[in-house]
Amino acid sequence: MKITKKIVLSFAAALLVGIAGAEVGNSGTSFMKKALEPFVKSGELPGSVVVLHDKGQEEICCIGYADVAAKRPITMDDHFMQCSQTKGFCGVTIAKLVEDGKISLDDPVSKYLPEFSTLWITDGSTTDVRRLTKAKNTLTIRMCMNHTGGFWFELPNYTQMGGWSRRMPLRSVAAMAAATPILFEPGTRTQYSNVGIDIGAAIIEVVTGMRWEDYLKKEVLDPLGMTSSGFVPSAEWLKNKIELYDCQTNAPARWRECNPAMARPYGDDRVFASAGAGLWTTTRDQLKFYKMLMNLGVGDNGVRILKEETVKSILAKSTRPAGMGGYSLGLGTSEDGWFGHGGAWGTNCQVNWKTKQLKLHVVQLCGMPRPWWAASAEAEKAFFKAVVNNRAAGEYTGRMK
Repeated sequence: MKITKKIVLSFAAALLVGIAGAEVGNSGTSFMKKALEPFVKSGELPGSVVVLHDKGQEEICCIGYADVAAKRPITMDDHFMQCSQTKGFCGVTIAKLVEDGKISLDDPVSKYLPEFSTLWITDGSTTDVRRLTKAKNTLTIRMCMNHTGGFWFELPNYTQMGGWSRRMPLRSVAAMAAATPILFEPGTRTQYSNVGIDIGAAIIEVVTGMRWEDYLKKEVLDPLGMTSSGFVPSAEWLKNKIELYDCQTNAPARWRECNPAMARPYGDDRVFASAGAGLWTTTRDQLKFYKMLMNLGVGDNGVRILKEETVKSILAKSTRPAGMGGYSLGLGTSEDGWFGHGGAWGTNCQVNWKTKQLKLHVVQLCGMPRPWWAASAEAEKAFFKAVVNNRAAGEYTGRMK
């Protein structure tokens, strides 16, 4: 076969797919690709998808591999477990019921789940009933959703439950939580907890008469066109999932079959939804959800999920008492308009409703170190600065015409 310049260029392009990625944003910038490329080449970062957005201008970086051994390039349509980012989805469903007047954030949890009428507090060192004290404060929905309810991160039989691929219904999780001593007086401290979010989802089931995952699909996922998101991944989803890796110091990341917190099997009748950390999705789908939050309740497809004021008042704004940090209903918040959430394997998305900006990162990595974080943060700054400068230049040019 005659080797032509065209063939050589085509071969070179194929080799670069894993590095450069197939998706291209409209901003004309490549700050993130340049920042992450050295870490992909060293193998420390197997692959990542990053989307940066500023008032309609986007930089999209699909770099590295979803499966290093198979040399399968990472894409925006590969499935992954988003872990704790699921909490924000539960927060939106709670917000919908508040908006509809069906619940109040300050309703006692026992109004819907009577087993929570009496709670016992442990000092954390024992569950000996002789050393427990009865809780005085009323546990509310707000406390469950913003991690001030006093619940443990997970229930004692967490591994038997199958981790975030739950092996029992949400109502059963709630009943077990009610029977387990809590760590402190409700509303007085913070303790990050998957259990509290699952209790919020169990309340939704009581109020709606639907499984929480079905309510989420009907009211949020389907209207936004998130057809590639769900709690029981199909064989096709798993075939094209982003593989999970362990970080290594100054060495290529090491593949692992699964993490005990996300135990197999992933997709059969033994799996129940976990609102705290259980939703499978893709970058393209996840982007639809977070853009809806950025746009104060309206999806990119024009469908309104929540009222503008609802997003501003109970999703983008802290619902905790003063001095306990910024956290709303399953979402971290700040005073400058940024809010969002991360996940255990390194996924993260933050949006700013005031400036209409977004930064979404997808990786599937366990542990530390993550030496690319600093370079990634600098790339974000460079992107937002460049877009602002270009916009200013465009406005100036327009005035001169």
